[in-house]
Amino acid sequence: MIDPKFWHGKKVFVTGHTGFKGSWLCLWLHQMGAKVTGFALPPPTNPSLFGLARIAELISSVEGDVTDLSALEKALQTAQPEIVLHLAAQSLVRKSYNEPVATFLTNVMGTVNLLDTVRRAKSVRAVVMVTSDKCYHNEEWVWGYREDSRLGGDDPYSSSKACAEQVVWTYQHSFFNKKLDANAPAVGSARAGNVIGGGDWAEDRLVPDILRSLMRNESTLIRKPQATRPWQHVLEPLHGYLMLAERLYTQGHEFSSGWNFGPSESAEKSVRWIIEHLYRLWGTSNQWVQDTNPGPAEKTFLKLDSSKAHAYLGWRPKLELETTLEWIVSWTREYERNADMRAVTLAQIEHFMAIAPRA
Repeated sequence: MIDPKFWHGKKVFVTGHTGFKGSWLCLWLHQMGAKVTGFALPPPTNPSLFGLARIAELISSVEGDVTDLSALEKALQTAQPEIVLHLAAQSLVRKSYNEPVATFLTNVMGTVNLLDTVRRAKSVRAVVMVTSDKCYHNEEWVWGYREDSRLGGDDPYSSSKACAEQVVWTYQHSFFNKKLDANAPAVGSARAGNVIGGGDWAEDRLVPDILRSLMRNESTLIRKPQATRPWQHVLEPLHGYLMLAERLYTQGHEFSSGWNFGPSESAEKSVRWIIEHLYRLWGTSNQWVQDTNPGPAEKTFLKLDSSKAHAYLGWRPKLELETTLEWIVSWTREYERNADMRAVTLAQIEHFMAIAPRA
């Protein structure tokens, strides 16, 4: 598990902090006593977890675009962080078909800009570059992809993430190589599965779409009920990112590589399974509806092999998928009754941390 004492007082720079995963991460870091600077565009949705949890009150929040090298460099140099976690991204597959140029600019050149800025920042000791499980060339095999599997993607989003991984590799070997510079920061990349949790309002993402329909008491349109994904609560990969950051900081370049943070096999379920369980937990008698216009092509099956993280980081998934869905429904019910969503979110983080040592 992570060591909260390690993070107390650490200066941490988070890109994409206004997004779903970034907001959970910043709350967790602040809870452990880290001094966080976030750099991102305004929240991508309204409502947003960033706004509901009033995260701007807890950290130094800088508005900017990772495609703007000068703005990014100014923010990072001002913050003088010891640890960088890069989460900023265009993260939606369907959106990447409509906005391929913007997707490549953000996911590829944003990665280049962040790493090139770190190259000139003397304060940074550890960097975690977050990409995606979709960086792998998906053959729809029944076995999981390992970190040395072929990279690639048919759609713009997946391709951009494969490109981002290649950028990380290049900077690791060209600039962040301890043989060339003993003081170079240690840089690792992290690849997670389909992340779900309370506070996600993204368009064209399954669980947010289901929850929106449930809150409106409407039926949900489902594109590909047979598609199987590696579902995991947002705290699972964030736990992995933080564990990796600790190792990069304390043990250096031996951890400078790619790392999978995927769920257990029991969490690899179909879209149909997810919606039926969410409907049951919500207590609705509504029926979902098959979408007759499924949109652009998406892969049906994807699976990660996280043996490396198990063996070398001691990271393992903590939550059963049923529990994850219960937490999401509970979070959303609290939102419906206008609860303090910072307190609700922090309570789930504390519950997760209590479970972690026993898992």
